[in-house]
Amino acid sequence: MTGLSTDLRREMEIRRYPLAVYVLVPLASLVLQAWLPRVLGRFAYFDLPLLVVLYFSLVRRHPIHGTLLGATLGILQDALTQGVIGIHGIANTVCGFLAASIGIRFVVENALLRVILNFLFTLLAGLLVVFVSSGLLGLQVHWRVLTQVLVAAGNALIGLVLFPLLDRLQVKD
Repeated sequence: MTGLSTDLRREMEIRRYPLAVYVLVPLASLVLQAWLPRVLGRFAYFDLPLLVVLYFSLVRRHPIHGTLLGATLGILQDALTQGVIGIHGIANTVCGFLAASIGIRFVVENALLRVILNFLFTLLAGLLVVFVSSGLLGLQVHWRVLTQVLVAAGNALIGLVLFPLLDRLQVKD
C-alpha cells in the first residue's frame, strides 16, 4: 500500500511542459482577453489570464512560480486595458500563490474540485481588484455581486474545458 501512494505522489509531482506551452498559452490568453470583449461586448464573463495562472499554479505546485506567473500575467493584462497598471497584477499574484499552496497540500486532478477552485479564486480576484481600486487607490469602483458570480461561473466553465486540454500538452516520461 505504501508503494502505491509513493508512485501516485511521484506521478503527480512530475508535470513538465514544452517551453512553447509556457510561452504560447499565456500569450494566447492575453490576446484573447484583450480581443474577445470587443467581439462579445458586455457578455464577456471570463478572465483567461487568471485561468492560466490558476492552472499552472495548481499543477506545478510551486508557490514562487505561481506568484511570478500571476504578477507577470496580471501586469501584462493591465497593460492591455485602459485601467491602472498593477491591479490585476496584485490579484493574480495572490491567487497564483494560494493556488500553488493548495496544489501542494491536495490532489487537484478532480474536475469538480478544479471547477470549485476556479469559481472561488475568480471571486477572490474580483474582491482583490475592488479592494485595491477603491481601498488603496481611492477610485470609485462598485462590486456587483451578480456580475462577479457570472464571471466566476464563466471562468469555472471555461476551466472545465481548458484544463483537460492543457493536461494533454504535458510531457510524459
